[in-house]
Amino acid sequence: MANGMAAEICARAGFDCVLIDCEHGPGDILAAIHQMQAAQAAGCPATVRVPWNDAVYLKRILDAGAQGVMIPAVSSAAEAAAAVAACRYPPRGVRGIAFPIIRASGYGTDLPNYLEKTVDELLIMAQIETPGGVENAAAIAATDGIDLIFVGPMDLSAGLGYFAQPDHPAVRTVIAGVQQAVKAAGKRIGIIPTPGYDARALFEQGFDMVLDGADIAFLRDGAMAKVRAVADITGRG
Repeated sequence: MANGMAAEICARAGFDCVLIDCEHGPGDILAAIHQMQAAQAAGCPATVRVPWNDAVYLKRILDAGAQGVMIPAVSSAAEAAAAVAACRYPPRGVRGIAFPIIRASGYGTDLPNYLEKTVDELLIMAQIETPGGVENAAAIAATDGIDLIFVGPMDLSAGLGYFAQPDHPAVRTVIAGVQQAVKAAGKRIGIIPTPGYDARALFEQGFDMVLDGADIAFLRDGAMAKVRAVADITGRG
């Protein structure tokens, strides 16, 4: 929803983190900043899914204070390495330097702490959601600086020829193969629930992160449940 109050509500509800979706969500970087400010003030880490594997956008969102980034549609180790380089300062990367004045460093008031922790505490997640990503899953996961692989079952199912069928047995077999490759590389793996696989099932299968729920869905489902409840009382429906 690109709304700071929505992010704050989710943060105060007790989620481990919030993911601000700048790939499919409507917000710009300023809206993302407002959401990060709200979530972080409530003690909840704020991560951002960026629109694309773009070095300029990654630089800007990290300067703005994102504590983690998710890069969509990573299909090769080279793409993964480019994303990591965009997140790191020279000599380990190519990120432009403005840390004396950026939000991430407290606008320069927390420089020693920021410079010490900027690499170690930044979470970099690569999404595997294409056939190419599946083919190169082991190499992507093994890329230095990639902390977690996140499977995108909806896009992946479409790319495999099973549009809007993330629970198709063929798709789940591919996902299991990706999970095996990621674990073999010693990295963590995440995913979203689908109709046939809720959070409990996914954790039992060994997934380390499950992103479950969205502000729009919370509002939609709550509103529809309230309408149904009132309709049951009044007989109107």
